[in-house]
Amino acid sequence: MNGDRRPPRDDGRVRGGSGTAIVQRLIDGTGPLISLSCAADEGVPEVAGALAEVARHDLADLLADPGYHPRGLPGLRQAIAGHYTGQGLPTTPEQILVTTGAHQALVLLAEVYLRAAPPVVVEAPSWSPCLDIFRQHTGDLVPVPLDDEGIEPTALARALGGRTPGLLYVMPTFHNPTGRLMSADRRRRVAELAARHGVPVVEDNAYAGDRLVPDGKALPPPLAAHGPVGGEVLTVQSLKAVWGGLRLGWLRGPVGVIERCARRKAMADLGSPLIEQAVAARLVPRLGELGEARAREQREHRALLEKLLTDRLPGWRWRNPDGGSSLWVALPDGQDADSFAQLALRHGVEVVPGSVMDPTGGHDDHLRIPFMRGPAVLEALVDRLADAWTELCRHGPREEAPVRPVV
Repeated sequence: MNGDRRPPRDDGRVRGGSGTAIVQRLIDGTGPLISLSCAADEGVPEVAGALAEVARHDLADLLADPGYHPRGLPGLRQAIAGHYTGQGLPTTPEQILVTTGAHQALVLLAEVYLRAAPPVVVEAPSWSPCLDIFRQHTGDLVPVPLDDEGIEPTALARALGGRTPGLLYVMPTFHNPTGRLMSADRRRRVAELAARHGVPVVEDNAYAGDRLVPDGKALPPPLAAHGPVGGEVLTVQSLKAVWGGLRLGWLRGPVGVIERCARRKAMADLGSPLIEQAVAARLVPRLGELGEARAREQREHRALLEKLLTDRLPGWRWRNPDGGSSLWVALPDGQDADSFAQLALRHGVEVVPGSVMDPTGGHDDHLRIPFMRGPAVLEALVDRLADAWTELCRHGPREEAPVRPVV
């Protein structure tokens, strides 16, 4: 693939990309389908409480403000900086830019770092809409496989040593779609490799609040905390685990990079909404507490889905995720997940096949199955998947439309 910049198609889809098809489902709505294209959960009850507190205590001051803060509401930036400092990554508010979701943070970073369309080193698999952001700026995504601790270091060293990449993009804390947690030792090695080759790292921790590891078990500090002197690590995170509907994320990085991104943020929207930011400022100090409470519910949903799959589809296999809200399921005998997805759609389930989430088209025998659904929905989901699987095993893939006879 060449390194030429390739603009989106007229309908907004990215050439060579697949993530925008998933985004289109969010626009169209699911209809009668059980759609697995979105793994986000409903908002936690604490959002309503924080909103009520803002209305009682903060609203008058907010209304007295002109309302434009391209870098983010100062109180929220202070809260985020304190959050990282408490995790072992000393941070000042000047190192924080508040964005409209983690997605916008990635867009801004792509605009800053990929102006000359250099290659981007990515994990395989990864999350397609994020990959499509990079595809808008470069035709060259360099995939690196994962092992049980995260991105594989030997393959990563080869990728970083090739044509100088513009970025390395990783999801160390509850990788999407595998749910893996990158170990502290692996984070240190990744940061050192990137610094040695002079490649900036973007760590996307949008799923950091979706922990399934036991309560009280400390998570490794962000990858940025392991970076050597001279290394450049940008940390992206969001409030997805609290409620995706807040549409708030942030970027932590060197002050100079934050300044460049802030200028582009101002040109895009002049700043994210203040009332939502005031709500977030009350929630960020409670992220640890909220994450542990949510983890207990997530473990219950995961256990139910695993039981249903084991009972109805005993040949399907998966590795227990450390976090996130989905199972990364391997179909038996290397069955083609794309063919299965066509049949599943006829049975009322929209699944995301693994090939959509791998820049090489690999992992085509995998499915991502979110488990944060009600028990009745999960039961109906697995029943439909089992019916589709039975049809695939008995009759093969969906046949093309029959040839019409000409008489």
